[in-house]
Amino acid sequence: MMKMNTPYSAEKEAAQLALYAWVIVALGLAAMYIPSFTDLFRGLWRQDEQAHGPIVLAISCWLFYRKWPEAMRLSEGKSASVWGWPVFLLGLVFYVVGRSQDILILEIGSLVWLIAALLLLLRGSAALKAQWFPLFFMIFMIPLPSPFVDAVTMPMKMAVSYAAETVLYGAGYPIARQGVILQIGQYKLLVADACAGLHTLFTLEALGLLYLNLVRHNSAFRNIALATLIVPISFTANVIRVMVLTLITFHFGDEAGQGFLHGFAGMVLFLSALLLIIGVDSLLQLFVTVRNKKALKQSGIQP
Repeated sequence: MMKMNTPYSAEKEAAQLALYAWVIVALGLAAMYIPSFTDLFRGLWRQDEQAHGPIVLAISCWLFYRKWPEAMRLSEGKSASVWGWPVFLLGLVFYVVGRSQDILILEIGSLVWLIAALLLLLRGSAALKAQWFPLFFMIFMIPLPSPFVDAVTMPMKMAVSYAAETVLYGAGYPIARQGVILQIGQYKLLVADACAGLHTLFTLEALGLLYLNLVRHNSAFRNIALATLIVPISFTANVIRVMVLTLITFHFGDEAGQGFLHGFAGMVLFLSALLLIIGVDSLLQLFVTVRNKKALKQSGIQP
């Protein structure tokens, strides 16, 4: 006697096959990237300049999980995209070259390409569109080439040192600067890469873009303006951190500045950046509200 498949059983079987496919994908990615991330945790990510890497990775995983139901809903019944194959091959080449030649920007960056390719191949372009921000956010955990970082970091450190010196001198403190070395009273402080480098700016950029994605304003002007202002906000937060460290050293001594309170200054960096982002966002909201009321008044409509 022949067994008939009901619509419900066929749908259940399709769901199980999809689940098996994603399990295989997860196991494959784990086999490829667990050694890579193990190396990062044991090496590069233990440095102060790269300490944001594990945080960005954890937030990216959370963002993927948060967006997963939406991605599955939007891609339901949609066909896979053949564009996933060239993207997959490109990501695979990046991984092989990066892993074999110890080029981290290719080895870790290939994960973004491979996940994008797998979304295209298994769920289509709708799923990739739903997960675009988690993929974009993962870029901030990719280690940058040292020559590029060194070339960009020095001008940033000079600018941060100059701004901190100018503000503190204007406030009446006995401070002078020589390059990236600040002398306040009897103490000399070297503005390190962790205090004002490109990696710190990268971390603050990620924080600002995460905030922008979570609040999801309807105003295009507000989104674009806040995204543009994240760069000067990040720079200002770096200046605040250097000033805090300088003042701690001046008032409490060198041991306090380089000890426990140095770590606290790192908290000050992110807290000040977050407060600045919220403050600028509030001002933009006020501007948009006033502009909308003015437009309604000019059109003869009472707000």
